[in-house]
Amino acid sequence: MHAPWVTRETVFSARGVTKVYRMGETEIHALRGVDLELFAGEFTVMLGASGSGKSTLLNILGGLDSATAGEVLYGEQNLVQATDRVLTAFRRDHVGFVFQFYNLISSLTARENVAIVTEISRNPMPPEEALELVGLGARIDHFPSQLSGGEQQRVAIARAIAKQPAVLLCDEPTGALDSATGVQVLEALAHVNRTMGTTTAVITHNMVIGEMAHRVVRLSDGRVSEIHVNATRREPSELSW
Repeated sequence: MHAPWVTRETVFSARGVTKVYRMGETEIHALRGVDLELFAGEFTVMLGASGSGKSTLLNILGGLDSATAGEVLYGEQNLVQATDRVLTAFRRDHVGFVFQFYNLISSLTARENVAIVTEISRNPMPPEEALELVGLGARIDHFPSQLSGGEQQRVAIARAIAKQPAVLLCDEPTGALDSATGVQVLEALAHVNRTMGTTTAVITHNMVIGEMAHRVVRLSDGRVSEIHVNATRREPSELSW
């Protein structure tokens, strides 16, 4: 599973990132001074229990949310200081998202669900090619109701990668799936990372998934508690669920 283009080129650099949500007079500290770098071509797994801050961090990296304080650099661009218009362009042009729930349009085929993204992208690949990459070349004209949960999630991955993003951010992509189906989804993500060189970050509470990553970042109580480099990575099919 070695990706030859993993480099020390920094894609994201987060320094002192905090996030405070205010609910009336109550303050909830979701992130408490996070320092982290993500590198080009890397497959990173972010592990943590519910409430550890991993989803908040992923949303800030993807421009879906903003930090209360600190610095988040994407290349030379400081996302913390960016306007809504700039963040919208950043998400459109550079980031693909995969969530726990597939968010497919039921009245559209797999091909049409992917085409929604390619029609507004600057340098998209054909929807058929994106679906082929995730192993669904034979299912392109099927509707979501005709696909299994794992197949629907792979359509969602195809939709995310069809615009050829530099970064793929995945929030519990196997959370709604059984282990066998989850392996198929993880294999699709690993294949995209390996063949396209897409910097990929997957957040999960499942420690086993960390075994397929280049690095594992553990979060606890809004902080990075540990960063582990995997000397030997496993294929998704080798994971013991």
